[in-house]
Amino acid sequence: MTPELLLAFVAFAFVTSITPGPNNMMLLASGVNFGLRRSVPHMLGISLGFMVLVICVGLGLGQVFEQVPLLHTLLRYLGAAYLLYLAWKIASSSAPDSNADEQRKPFTFLQAAAFQWVNPKAWVMAIGAITTYTPQENFLLNVLLIAGLFALVNCPSVGVWTVAGSLLRNWLRNAAVLRAFNIGMAILLVASLYPIVADIKGVL
Repeated sequence: MTPELLLAFVAFAFVTSITPGPNNMMLLASGVNFGLRRSVPHMLGISLGFMVLVICVGLGLGQVFEQVPLLHTLLRYLGAAYLLYLAWKIASSSAPDSNADEQRKPFTFLQAAAFQWVNPKAWVMAIGAITTYTPQENFLLNVLLIAGLFALVNCPSVGVWTVAGSLLRNWLRNAAVLRAFNIGMAILLVASLYPIVADIKGVL
């Protein structure tokens, strides 16, 4: 991989990681509702889970979807349904200092990692990284390099959203204000589904 291609890829990884999407909306809400420390496993699960997804796409999973497009469409429907469920959970979240908050828990590392497999934006990012920025020469080594670099860039990028949420935490102690914030985050999460739903309709 040439230095120019590497620099271009790092820019791609940063832009796609830090821009709004399901992961970042969920981390912002997690930072508000649970704080930075309790959201760290969620952050690490996203970055490392996505790294595994990139490796799998590089090893040929993307070709499977090209051969059987229905599998990809079904995965997108599953991801959309799960995002709607998560939006409902966020919208119904309670104030940080309430008794209900003690009973709720943020995403675990494994839950966040598994979520990448039904996250439409993650698939677009992974396929884009492999098809656009991975040289064919020494392909396997380059796939591992791309996946590792993506995880390194992704973790601090998504962390920005978690920190932002944790900073807002003290400003949102009022239960009514927090309720409005969580509903707003849920609406944004649902809105992030529009391009995916539109694309599915175009395919069908």
